[in-house]
Amino acid sequence: MNNRLAWSLFAGVSVLFGFLFLAPLWMVIKGGFIEEGSFTLRYLVGVFRNPIYAEGLFNSLMLAIGTTTLVTLIALPLAWLTNKYDYPGKAWIGSLVLVPMILPPFVGAIGFQQILGQYGGLNALLGLGPIDWLGRAQYAGVVILQSLALYPIMYLNVSAALANIDPAMDEAAANLGCRGFRRFFRITLPLMMPGLFAGGTLVFIWSFTELGTPLIMNYTKCASVQVFDALKEIGSNPFPYALVAVMLACSASLYAVGKILFGGKAYAMQSKAATVSASTRVTGWKGLVVCLPFLTVIFLALTPHIGVIATSFAEPGSWYKTVFPTSLVPDHYIDALSHDMTVSSIRNSLLYSSLAVMFNMVLGISIAYVVVRSTMPFRHVLDGLAMLPLAVPGLVMAFGYLAISSHFGNQDWVKNSAFWQSLLDVRTNPTLFLVIAYAIRRLPYMVRSAVAGLQQTSVTLEEAAANLGARWWTTMRRITLPLITANLVAGALLAFAFSMLEVSDSLMLAQRADFYPITKTIYELFQLIGTGKYIAAALGVWAMAFLAVTIIGAGLVLGRKMGAIFRV
Repeated sequence: MNNRLAWSLFAGVSVLFGFLFLAPLWMVIKGGFIEEGSFTLRYLVGVFRNPIYAEGLFNSLMLAIGTTTLVTLIALPLAWLTNKYDYPGKAWIGSLVLVPMILPPFVGAIGFQQILGQYGGLNALLGLGPIDWLGRAQYAGVVILQSLALYPIMYLNVSAALANIDPAMDEAAANLGCRGFRRFFRITLPLMMPGLFAGGTLVFIWSFTELGTPLIMNYTKCASVQVFDALKEIGSNPFPYALVAVMLACSASLYAVGKILFGGKAYAMQSKAATVSASTRVTGWKGLVVCLPFLTVIFLALTPHIGVIATSFAEPGSWYKTVFPTSLVPDHYIDALSHDMTVSSIRNSLLYSSLAVMFNMVLGISIAYVVVRSTMPFRHVLDGLAMLPLAVPGLVMAFGYLAISSHFGNQDWVKNSAFWQSLLDVRTNPTLFLVIAYAIRRLPYMVRSAVAGLQQTSVTLEEAAANLGARWWTTMRRITLPLITANLVAGALLAFAFSMLEVSDSLMLAQRADFYPITKTIYELFQLIGTGKYIAAALGVWAMAFLAVTIIGAGLVLGRKMGAIFRV
């Protein structure tokens, strides 16, 4: 790849990505720290002095700490067992462990409430009175639900880190008398710390700023819900800006501190594992003992899914003081595909996600090509920037896009033009901002997939085409793109599926019913009296089935590289 082309791509991608990614972050900082053109800390201090905001931040922090701790306690032993032992049904169990990824936690909250409510399935099963498990422990309910949905991210990262550890390191420690837990904490844990940090960071940030689950679980005293409730004041009240800026600072600080602590203490190996770690084959009762933790976690993780599916089939009023609904009907699935609100939301989500994926394809391939095929000194900086959307909360990005829209929406040239209003004002039409938000949030998936494809494709094929007189674009179109098509399809499928079920951007940016995406419609339906909850559950099951097929397809293409998708 010639330097002129590399620099052109680098400059163009950097400007575009910087404008679409850094601009909303700047709007958040500007709104919370600048007053009449001057820097001020008045709003920031006001956030911490306001007991409501302070309590919300503390509760969000505790949610993140609780979720990350529980996720680590779940994922770390499972990943270690997977790496250590070869047991019956390992391939199937390994696939089932990832099943929770097919359901956004806020959709799972619908089934969770039905099971743990006062007159839900758990009380009926145990023969207890009307104990409201969620009402007494809303914090615990949110933490458990988020943990059961997010532990696969940690599991994938830790499994990949363990697979890259050279088994010779463990063997050398064992030969020197270091065994058992001591060897794990002295050798294995330090070597896998980068993967543990990557997964933990993503889980912490995700749970710290998660909006949908606390909303559905009615846990309103947290910062994300407070930001959501303050959307109506976005043009006049600077304190929500300061609150969002605090959330951004916490997320960025966590990422930076982790990089400094773990990056500065990297334990070097001569290379990645030159040989595959020899797994111990276990059968009989020993194999059952190894399988038991997996089966337990899978059962618990599938509980919200079972609840959503059961709710989607339940006839209204039939799930009351019983373990399962007493009457099942398929009508809600028909309504989910014929209801005016759901039909338009499916159409809207398909449009937003398709446009976002097309944008991702162009931007992601360009970034990957510069990173893998060029020799530019700053190419890895671009790669790092492309992964930052995973480390920046979606809630912060959505609030930033809202601030940009509010700024433009108050301009006279926008107010006086129907075209500019429909393009730049989310109150009129949020399509542009939803597409940008979806694209930027899911760009890392496309970049990692394209990078993996280019790394697996020999550059000599492109050099041969160039030697025969083919131009760069001809070489890309006729040689490179066909060879990495499978990787691009995998990345596009993941970006498309997760865009279809994006929560924070959808809840905050879509403000008119005729532009609602699927997740906003599920939230609105859930609040309707009557059959709304059941139609919302059915729509959630349709979305769950779609995402399941997508993840399975992407996993078949990417294989063990799937974990790199969720690594910051």
